[in-house]
Amino acid sequence: RRTAAGCAVIVGFVDRSERGIHNAAALLAGGAVVATYRKIKLPNYGVFDERRYFEPGRVGRAVEVGRTLVGLSVCEDAWAPGPPFDTYAAEGARLIVNINGSPYHRGKTSERLDVVGARARETRAWIAYVNAVGGQDELVFDGGSMLVAPTGELVHRATMFTEDLLVVELQDLRGGGTWAVAAGPERAPWPEGPEEVYRALALGLRDYVRKNGFHEVVLGLSGGIDSAFTAVLAADALGPSAVHALAMPSRYSSPESLEDAAEVARRLGIRLDVIPIEETFAAYLRALEPLFAGTEPGVAEENIQARIRGNLLMAVSNKRGGLVLATGNKSEYAVGYSTLYGDMAGGFAPIKDVPKTLVYELARWRNARDGTPPIPERVLTKPPSAELRPNQRDTDALPPYEVLDPIIEAYVEHDRGPEEIVAAGHDPATVARVVAMIDRAEYKRRQAAPGIKITPRAFGKDRRMPITNRYRRDGRSAAQ
Repeated sequence: RRTAAGCAVIVGFVDRSERGIHNAAALLAGGAVVATYRKIKLPNYGVFDERRYFEPGRVGRAVEVGRTLVGLSVCEDAWAPGPPFDTYAAEGARLIVNINGSPYHRGKTSERLDVVGARARETRAWIAYVNAVGGQDELVFDGGSMLVAPTGELVHRATMFTEDLLVVELQDLRGGGTWAVAAGPERAPWPEGPEEVYRALALGLRDYVRKNGFHEVVLGLSGGIDSAFTAVLAADALGPSAVHALAMPSRYSSPESLEDAAEVARRLGIRLDVIPIEETFAAYLRALEPLFAGTEPGVAEENIQARIRGNLLMAVSNKRGGLVLATGNKSEYAVGYSTLYGDMAGGFAPIKDVPKTLVYELARWRNARDGTPPIPERVLTKPPSAELRPNQRDTDALPPYEVLDPIIEAYVEHDRGPEEIVAAGHDPATVARVVAMIDRAEYKRRQAAPGIKITPRAFGKDRRMPITNRYRRDGRSAAQ
């Protein structure tokens, strides 16, 4: 309250009444609480669980601030017509403030503009949409605060993905010629496309690492696209000195992969240590020989290599206090093309919600920025491979990613059934196979590290499916 002695301030807080606790906003002015508003619309979908914790408020009244009638609202209140906006319109409010903790996903900016513009036109009031900035676990709050005119037009905007102070003077609110003047320079247009996603990933990674008290990150750098891109992202977000990479070649690792890993590290200026795992892998095979006798090499032997690497990464993490980054992408997590306690080992998975095809798009965008491209062209053009057996390619086990990713998007993000996906032009056998793989891999995803949400529906809080159920599309269990 002391900070509100010179101007009116709107803050969010948790309020309490005889009915329970409320997601609320307060108007502070003159060293006192002038008005309190309790959020009416409580979202309970996607990442939101507000009905579990809060009770809805009741419609209040607009409040005088100076000579202007101002309405208070919180986040979801703006996402549909009705209270409290219709009440404020009836009272003649000229300015409605909507405070938000609105998480980012691709395309969210245009959704917000549509929503806020609709409320402005309905109420004939100015709408000040104010959003949080920063990362919290898998969520990124991207800022992008804005002022929208009664016509629904975006008039002024703050920056995205960084804290910003935007000062706007509204003049002649009581007259017919309302207009707004921003103090200081006009902000640049909001980022779009790959830049928008990349900045969200960088903010989410930086805040997760720093806010949880880590001084560095550790990751496996294989020479493949996913680990290379994750290394670039980490170096950009945290600085090269905070990134420690391990290259852990096995008997199946190509010389080119080790060369590519070294070149990525050189271009980024990050530390790279090479720890060959051949002797360790051979020791595992000798120890298991009595149990594996009479069987053909397969997934078990492949996964031993991934788990050795996971153990080495965790050992360095324990010794140095760094956070291990898992480098898997959404395509792999979706279909279970990942190894529990192997390449899935880690405390955070920055690109967990980034489909493989988007990883390539982001990598090419980053390479096209100023300076030397951090990812060698060979990393971008060679066929993806886990290199856990001779001449292995991802397409040995999966459809091409340009085929796989649209099916995953349709099934996971848009809740389309197999029949609908086939009707959209996809091969029936491929759809059936991919959908079954997604269903079977739920138990793996439940054990995965958290990762940054950048799509409308990420695995985790967004999509909560039971692991145990009698329904199986093909009756098969998943390899671990």
